[in-house]
Amino acid sequence: MAKKFLGIVAIVIVLFIAGAILLAAFPRQISEIVFVPSVAFEEPVAQRPDLYAEPGMWYSHPDLSGEDPARWQPAYSDEGRTLPTPADPAPGNFALFFIHPTSYVERDSWNARFSDAQAEHTARTYIRGMATPFGKASEIWIPRYRQAAIGAFLTDKPEGQMAIDAAYQDVAQAYAEFRKNIDPEIPIVLVGHSQGSLHLMRLLKEEIAATPEADRLVAAYAIGWPISVEHDLPAMGFSACSEPTSTGCVISWSSFAEPADPSDLLESYSSSTGLDGKPRGDSAILCSNPLTGGLGGAAEAARNLGTLVPDNSLSDGALVRSSVPARCDDRGLLLIGDPPQMGNYVLPGNNYHVYDIPLFWANTQADVEMRVDAWLQSR
Repeated sequence: MAKKFLGIVAIVIVLFIAGAILLAAFPRQISEIVFVPSVAFEEPVAQRPDLYAEPGMWYSHPDLSGEDPARWQPAYSDEGRTLPTPADPAPGNFALFFIHPTSYVERDSWNARFSDAQAEHTARTYIRGMATPFGKASEIWIPRYRQAAIGAFLTDKPEGQMAIDAAYQDVAQAYAEFRKNIDPEIPIVLVGHSQGSLHLMRLLKEEIAATPEADRLVAAYAIGWPISVEHDLPAMGFSACSEPTSTGCVISWSSFAEPADPSDLLESYSSSTGLDGKPRGDSAILCSNPLTGGLGGAAEAARNLGTLVPDNSLSDGALVRSSVPARCDDRGLLLIGDPPQMGNYVLPGNNYHVYDIPLFWANTQADVEMRVDAWLQSR
């Protein structure tokens, strides 16, 4: 499957060490040595069927008290004001299910433990930057799950796929709890990034397509994972979102600044197997343009309503208007022009994977609001 490209994300964790030069020259080889678990795979213990009924199994949950990382809203850097928060009137009328990306980078297990404090902290940081464009939802559900370690995406060993499958079982169990408890009439928005998008693709295929929830789907934002138009979308049971008001459809992009070198991503993609069981090969990659809400095409930076530029800690940031353009190229990549200053976590090849959503934070917020309105009007 297309997974080795995700492992490159692990490089950002070790950029400060003396081997940074070697990492730049041999990112895949060094990352595999550093991050692939050296222990035998142990199947995670099956969870109680009712475990996700506990609010403590969620980062965001309607009954969870305390600060919700998905409800944070940034300020515009040029105005010194904050955007409206869900405490203001009229939050969006939709339920959000969000699957966070990989935050577990250790080698002592193929799957994260719920007790791993660093993985938990990193996951909350990612949620703050990636789930917040959807933070106006009337209900937000973001599960904790025993994610596959970053090393699972850097190896062809069977243990890697076993770890990914085990992580998906937690996601599917959490989604079942979400489905059981939300208002049966409310529209649904599904979001994943990176590993989260991989699980979302499978969730769409196995749990949502051809079910009553399919009719309630506003959109599935499966960002930061290459989706084959030929070998993934039909198996998922949903088409790509072709217009800003399209609903019941899939949105995806992978961001690179120019000059872009996506060779690792494209090599892994071409040798991987699609959801239909056939090789992805050189099939077209889905590229949604977050500045237009449509498929492909180009948009100038002036159409960017706000890029979330994080501080060095990634715990805060500000929105900057009109700073990043977007153009889908013939490879299915989203090109963002000259490298924008987003921080220290740009990956080799000018890969802005970590920033896929923050680059287009305000447009993503506007996009989901428009699609929810379109869904409600159609009913």
